[in-house]
Amino acid sequence: MTPTRGISLALAALALVAARPPMRFQPDPSSVIAAEIAFNRLAQDKGQWTAFRATAADDAVMFVPRKVLAKDWLKKQADPPASVSWTPSVVYVSCDGRLAASTGNWTRPDGSVGYFTTIWRRDKKGTWRWVLDHGDRLATPRPAPDYLTGKVATCKRGATSAGGPPPPAAPDKDGPPPADRSLLWTADVAPDGARRVTVRMWTGEGYETVIDDQVGAAVP
Repeated sequence: MTPTRGISLALAALALVAARPPMRFQPDPSSVIAAEIAFNRLAQDKGQWTAFRATAADDAVMFVPRKVLAKDWLKKQADPPASVSWTPSVVYVSCDGRLAASTGNWTRPDGSVGYFTTIWRRDKKGTWRWVLDHGDRLATPRPAPDYLTGKVATCKRGATSAGGPPPPAAPDKDGPPPADRSLLWTADVAPDGARRVTVRMWTGEGYETVIDDQVGAAVP
């Protein structure tokens, strides 16, 4: 094969890769539940902050109790002797299968209990990475269902005038397709550290608030 022909074939192969449609995912709650279970298992086996570091997205944020960029904070943390343990109760997944929210209860080794909400996003390889981790301590655990529940946002788009999600923006040429806006989340933080994390899911007729967590001011 001549060098020129080899270069031409290589360029043709690159063009085919570039023309390949973006990776599609099934909106499968079980994959998020599996990611949560694996996350918790890694924390028990390898250490709490080791597990958080291994599963975080580069832009992930957490509250300790103030909001921090997770990777900057986590790289300075040593694992505690025993990890917190957690179990998801409900998982919500976007129509395109790229974004998810899970919520459930946690228990610390000292017996204290609380709840958590985690926002998950698929990376370019399709792996679930958490982008927000938040929770709070409770006097008693939240009621937990007998079975883990998974819910998927509808893919039906309503008219914009009726409050339907807007059509997706054009995908960035160097990144994944934009979110389909069937699952929306916000994390509002007050100057005193109080915060509110909400998740809304598109039902085909409007947005339903499925998670609404409120945490009081951070203690100095």
